[in-house]
Amino acid sequence: MPAVTIRNLSEEAHRALKVRAAHHGRSTEAEMRAILEAAVRPADRVRIGSALSSLGRRAGLNGADVEALERARDGKPADPMNIE
Repeated sequence: MPAVTIRNLSEEAHRALKVRAAHHGRSTEAEMRAILEAAVRPADRVRIGSALSSLGRRAGLNGADVEALERARDGKPADPMNIE
């Protein structure tokens, strides 16, 4: 698992982290992990699978449509693009 070092953190910020961690009943390191996770992976973020499913519902697609698309595919991978 990756490790992160935070340099030049002010004493005030470090003290506040320790207080916040104690308030939540966890270590300072665990509190920092929780803060970072919440910042970069918010609970209300758009998830690609959910977005695609919603798009399909709005377009009126159903299971029969998906099955028809699967039957129509030839199963071969697409040829790579030539960008020259």
